[in-house]
Amino acid sequence: MAVNNEKVFSRLNDLIETLKDGEKGFKTAADGVEENDLKSLFRQFSHQRTEYIDELKKLVRQMGGDADQSGSITGALHRGWMDIKSAVANKDAEAILNECERGEDAAVKEFSEALNEDLPADVKSIVSRQYDGIKSVHDNVKSLRDSRHS
Repeated sequence: MAVNNEKVFSRLNDLIETLKDGEKGFKTAADGVEENDLKSLFRQFSHQRTEYIDELKKLVRQMGGDADQSGSITGALHRGWMDIKSAVANKDAEAILNECERGEDAAVKEFSEALNEDLPADVKSIVSRQYDGIKSVHDNVKSLRDSRHS
């Protein structure tokens, strides 16, 4: 059972790292965009990620794990948010939305993969609810980006 818990802790810590990337990415986007509606939306998305991080950390601790350990997929990957700073430097809302969508593509993929693993029911329920929230944000960002092409 301990080995199984270690796998669950590792996966949850990977998800926490993914959420941290999104939290920072959306904060950077909010700081870099000039349009107040986008600024507000990106702050809201960043705050959502903060809440999700706290929830997963609490879950790991309740299960007896260390929620401050980096997951196995950390490092240089940073799941799609790497180019946000260059987009922000140019204050280009469309480029910022493109980078946000790229980051969200990675988050959706990471959470989808987690849901395909053998997780305890209570963990899967939380991950599934968070996945739904992330997918909603992804679709919102994509819609905003697509509307700028029209």
